[in-house]
Amino acid sequence: MTDRLLRGRLLTFHRAPADQNDTDAFTYHEDGAILVREGVIAASGTFDAVAPTAPCADIVDHRPHLMTAGFIDAHIHFPQAQIVASWGAQLLDWLNGYVFPEEARFGDESHAQAIATRFFDVLTEHGTTTAAAFCSVHAASADAYFAEAERRNMRMIGGKVMMDRNAPDTLRDTPQSGYDDTKALIERWHGRGRAGYAISPRFAITSSPQQLEMAGALATEHPDCHIQTHLSENREEIAFAASLYPEASDYLNIYERYGLLGGKMLLGHCIHLEEREVQCLAETGAHPVFCPTSNLFLGSGCFDHARLDKAGIQSAIATDIGAGTSYSMLQTLNEGYKVLQLQSQSLHAMRGFHWMTRGNAEVLGLADRIGTLDEGTEADIVVLDARATPAMALRMDRVETLAEELFVLLVMGDDRAVAQTYIAGEPHKETRR
Repeated sequence: MTDRLLRGRLLTFHRAPADQNDTDAFTYHEDGAILVREGVIAASGTFDAVAPTAPCADIVDHRPHLMTAGFIDAHIHFPQAQIVASWGAQLLDWLNGYVFPEEARFGDESHAQAIATRFFDVLTEHGTTTAAAFCSVHAASADAYFAEAERRNMRMIGGKVMMDRNAPDTLRDTPQSGYDDTKALIERWHGRGRAGYAISPRFAITSSPQQLEMAGALATEHPDCHIQTHLSENREEIAFAASLYPEASDYLNIYERYGLLGGKMLLGHCIHLEEREVQCLAETGAHPVFCPTSNLFLGSGCFDHARLDKAGIQSAIATDIGAGTSYSMLQTLNEGYKVLQLQSQSLHAMRGFHWMTRGNAEVLGLADRIGTLDEGTEADIVVLDARATPAMALRMDRVETLAEELFVLLVMGDDRAVAQTYIAGEPHKETRR
């Protein structure tokens, strides 16, 4: 396989920057290069340093665009791609009115396969190279998801939802069938190529104590798998969960009682947390996932990032398609910035770009493989054009610093700003450079 040398401005992070002037947190090269060999970054640095090491490489010149690590989406629903922008009320009504009828369609294997192709097309158009996704309750939906990811050689995490109550008959499994199907899917997909499995009880409302016990058993049997669910998105949801689990001291304690908490757990939303829950998250290493466009769309509330950060809790950020309103991690950060502004919390551009690359990779335990442009990591790369639209170009005429450019991308950017997306070194937006 021929080496490929990507040339352009290069930005990669080593840790979360304390502020926009924390230059030790990242590396930036005005004329940078990434040498890709067999899907891996063989070298990265200045063009003058890297180019002589690969004199026969095919050079792709992306100047003056910016090259960063591919974007990572830590919470998304694969079967909800066709209900984005569905008018509705708040969480529980939205689930019953839109989500459950839509997810029922994924019992049809051919439908799941067709949507998987289009879903992954949209992800890569928006610069997303890795995601943690919920599939439907049907094992076939997870098979379709992982098969399409494998075809594209994408590093993806996912799992079929487990839910045995408070859902239509067509969307319920049982504690035993949920366990059996999940076990088989783990054996079929986890660790195969770039696939990772996430044990996925949807949330406490749709899982009985017996099913959560089975989920806990799976977590014990497969400690290298992720676990994903939802927590404290909506006050009506919290009250309903409390009524179903009266023995639990709070919502998080439901999952805690079944041995689900730990560093591999992703908890979507985490808006309305009690102090004990915050302390428990800090002690167990479980990760909240901030889903700003979804939280605004459903009127769920504001994610208190500063409170969690102060407690030493590392949070991820995600689109939460389909209650989320954009596949773009740039637009997700745009709305996240506003949610935090409402609480007198600031999100500077450097921190935002770290969050959706290395930061999310750290939460997933994959920073040694994705989320940076470091030598030896997988060559998932996004090329960004901060002048992609006339409005952006007009603004960029006054931009003087890298931080200002990143903020323009964060606020005004979307899929049009993604000039190219590389998956394991292969381009997936063929029409643009």
